[in-house]
Amino acid sequence: MNKLIWHRLIRLLIVLGTLFFSFIIVFYITTFTYPFVLAILFASLLNPIINFLQIKWKLSRSLAVLASISFVLALVISIITILIIELIRGTTYLGEHIPAHFKTLVQFVEDFIAHQAMPIYEKMISLIRTLDPAQQATIKRNIENIGDEIASTGANTLQALLQNIPVALGSLPNYMTVFIFSLLGTFFIAKDWYKLHALTKRMLPESVTESGSDVVNGLKKAFFGFAKAQCILISITAVIVLIGLLFLQVKYAITIAVITGLIDLIPYLGTGIVFLPWIAYLFLTGQYGMTIGLTALYMVVIVQRQVMEPKILSTNIGLDPLATLVALFVGFQIWGFAGLILSPALLVVINTLYQTGVLWQIWLFIKGPKEG
Repeated sequence: MNKLIWHRLIRLLIVLGTLFFSFIIVFYITTFTYPFVLAILFASLLNPIINFLQIKWKLSRSLAVLASISFVLALVISIITILIIELIRGTTYLGEHIPAHFKTLVQFVEDFIAHQAMPIYEKMISLIRTLDPAQQATIKRNIENIGDEIASTGANTLQALLQNIPVALGSLPNYMTVFIFSLLGTFFIAKDWYKLHALTKRMLPESVTESGSDVVNGLKKAFFGFAKAQCILISITAVIVLIGLLFLQVKYAITIAVITGLIDLIPYLGTGIVFLPWIAYLFLTGQYGMTIGLTALYMVVIVQRQVMEPKILSTNIGLDPLATLVALFVGFQIWGFAGLILSPALLVVINTLYQTGVLWQIWLFIKGPKEG
């Protein structure tokens, strides 16, 4: 191996080592300062609104920051309030109608056990009695093992659920503390945004600040593109569900469509959380026409999501549709459902580094000067 290859290998190790230790340092620092990392992100997102208020309404920087934060908080609180009101209405509706549906379901289960399950059970008992004692004992033991496993799984699930409730309640003070510090940090960082920006430029080399600015702007553009893509996807889902439910003459179609659209943010499982239990109940209660209709609607929602997601993401984020599709599949294989969010984000970061020339600069460093 000649000297040039050795030098390139050393530079590659330097780059990999720098990336590794930078990741460790950033991760370690972020675990203690994440409220202020969130504050920087929020301040960056609010900065265009603050600038607009300063220029259009001639407000001072502090007042514009306060007005922007207040507006966003009011908007978030309003959305949460509307969702809570709709949840209360839906719960009230369910409370009024579930008893009748539950009675119907119980009657259906009783009829199923009496006319379907019991004859099968009696045939199985008759068959088992024809076996020798050893085989009967084996079957009995296997049935007991299955029953014990089901009981153990149910008990463990219930125990985990009950144990997580006090943990979640105990975390509320921590969440409130993080929220308050993030809110205060957002105010002060947004107020002194340009001072902090100038200070950063003085402390870092010009090449680093220019590349960093390009990367941040690219990531910000990709973030808004990703948010826009998700809004488009859930809007399409909500409209399709609304049209389908109106066609099927389902009550509270608008509320169900909006909730389904929001739940669709959960990859793959989203709409299934609403449709699968609903379809199962309709099937068990013998409402086969509605079962077929909802199943068809659910399939349409799933297909359009899988077809439209790569295209819409690629259009709004600036990625190739095939690359987006491959990233979604690979991310799902590596990280599961979390990979459906992480893989496009990672692809966006890599694409941004490529578009801004950072990857090219890293390659030039690894390649090094030609040796005569």
